[in-house]
Amino acid sequence: MTMLSSSSISGDKVVNSAGDNLGDIKDLMIDTENGQVAYAVLEFGGFMGVGSKLFAVPLSAMKVDTDSHNFIFDQSKDVLENAPGFDKDHWPDFADRQWGSSIHQHYGVRPYWEQH
Repeated sequence: MTMLSSSSISGDKVVNSAGDNLGDIKDLMIDTENGQVAYAVLEFGGFMGVGSKLFAVPLSAMKVDTDSHNFIFDQSKDVLENAPGFDKDHWPDFADRQWGSSIHQHYGVRPYWEQH
């Protein structure tokens, strides 16, 4: 078992299995009802934070590579670019199960609240 602090994850790179850089982890969203980390907030695109977009990625859709301090998100850049995103001033309601279901469906993973 591996335990990581949220501060050690913030800023970690996210790559796919082809090695393409898909952005950086900016935040983690925790479901306070069950204590589970539900989403990683990924920043992708732009230049030095200008013009970038944020994406909620179900944590179950990624794997941790502790050796390289990266997250592996086995999706193409196209899938990410076409995902519903948001900007730093307009975050979605992460508690909205309908919104969450659509995010999980987009990435082809089962919603975390249905996995137990």
